[in-house]
Amino acid sequence: MTMDLSAHNLTALFRAKTVAAAIVILSSSVAAFAEPAKLSIQSSDGIQEAQPIPKKFTADGEDHSPSLSWSKVPAGTKSIAITLTDPDAPRGTWWHWILFNLRADLSRIDRLEKSPTLANGAIHGKNDFGKTGYNGPDPPPGKMHHYFYRVLALDIVLPLKPNCSKQEFNQAIQGHVLAEGDLVGTYQR
Repeated sequence: MTMDLSAHNLTALFRAKTVAAAIVILSSSVAAFAEPAKLSIQSSDGIQEAQPIPKKFTADGEDHSPSLSWSKVPAGTKSIAITLTDPDAPRGTWWHWILFNLRADLSRIDRLEKSPTLANGAIHGKNDFGKTGYNGPDPPPGKMHHYFYRVLALDIVLPLKPNCSKQEFNQAIQGHVLAEGDLVGTYQR
């Protein structure tokens, strides 16, 4: 068996391998930028989509975190994170809560203490009030604010320390969100 190694055949072989490699690179890049799956988020504490958040979960009440539950996370989930943000804040999106490294097998949380690390292994980041844990709605008087309780299913356990910043959190989750969902409540003074 002889192999034809003419310049024409070598060029054709090189082109075929280059195209195959490009297809592999493009397909993996597309997968990396695919939209995360959607999670359904609920609260047994009376927080409902597009409805006022009960006062006890705000700075005007007890200011403790509500119970949240979510639909089944996708295969490959290694941890769960939860945030609460207010995009209507006067100085831009205000972070009220950063919670991460919840076990992937959880589908619910109840009221949580405000310590940097929790008994279940989860960790709190620092919110925009400069505090650890949950600090609920606290808008200035005037317009209605929308509060996004977001649950994220991640394909990693985040290598972050307690009281990390929102910037550190956002950087760490880049490219690792398998699924996400929001429950958006409102609050107004």
